[in-house]
Amino acid sequence: MLQLGQVVPDFEAETTQGRIRFHDWLGGSWAVLFSHPKDYTPVCTTELGETARLKPEFDRRGVKVIGLSVDPVSSHQGWEADIAETQGHAVNFPMIADPDQTISRMYGMIHPEADPAVTVRTVYVIDPQKKVRLTMTYPPSTGRNFDEILRVIDSLQLTDRARVATPVNWRPGERGIIPPSIPDEEAKTLFPQGWEAKKPYLRYVEVK
Repeated sequence: MLQLGQVVPDFEAETTQGRIRFHDWLGGSWAVLFSHPKDYTPVCTTELGETARLKPEFDRRGVKVIGLSVDPVSSHQGWEADIAETQGHAVNFPMIADPDQTISRMYGMIHPEADPAVTVRTVYVIDPQKKVRLTMTYPPSTGRNFDEILRVIDSLQLTDRARVATPVNWRPGERGIIPPSIPDEEAKTLFPQGWEAKKPYLRYVEVK
């Protein structure tokens, strides 16, 4: 499994939208890379449809989305027809073909005790410096929560921009927290609007 802060490995692969070199495809954007077991699996069918529905939300945040499955492109294309039919949204982002599991293994997506042909259902959020900022791994029986993925991206983009942290269950528009690493004197410059100190280490601040 890749670690937070690690630069993601580069690779070349065939996708449903042509051959890519991953780092070139990423460019200077944020990205979500998420893996699926073999094609024509029920939970992932719903996830891919939901991701297609939410693509305008990812676009608005400057986030590229790309999926991966261990089947070939021809299989992906057939599955995408089923997704459009059953979910009401056609897949509008590339799906990587990884039939020899090279990328899956490179990214730690093969569970050592599982069928080697089936990827673990992993999510990576990658920043513009190509570093891992979030990893999530789901069991086969539980669909991924894409509202949470978007929420974390909102938090990461805010905290990078405003030098704050976000509290439990934070949503966009709510208060952030000034990290303890920023002393009050520096905070006065960074946050001239002031803050509410519940404790010396717990300082809530309004941020946009």
